Amino acid sequence: MDDKGFISIEYLFSLFIVIIIACGMLFYTSASISSSLNIEDSVTHRLILDEVANQIAQVNSNGEGYSKYIILPSDKGYFEITVDKNRLVIQYDGKKGETLLPLTNFNTEYKLISGKSYVISKTDEGIVIT
Repeated sequence: MDDKGFISIEYLFSLFIVIIIACGMLFYTSASISSSLNIEDSVTHRLILDEVANQIAQVNSNGEGYSKYIILPSDKGYFEITVDKNRLVIQYDGKKGETLLPLTNFNTEYKLISGKSYVISKTDEGIVIT
């Protein structure tokens, strides 16, 4: 401002540039935070899937009659794990993750739901989840 109270064009232009830069940084920060939350959610569900696969592999590697008791967490939101042939598929919030179970072959398809408990046991017919 000069002594008469008028704002110069240079001041308005620099203020406009500062506002544009601030808006750009706000958009970039918002996108980064959203991306990190999405990654955290995906990693959380992937760890659940890997833990179930690990438990099934442990039961499969031990002898007949061996069993494990698992409780699927309910604090991570609703999800379903489908056990089919030699793979596990997790579905949550419209997303899907998959892992393979080597040396394992299920005769029946099982659906595991979050918040419930299951017993994985090895019988003469193969691995059974109840």
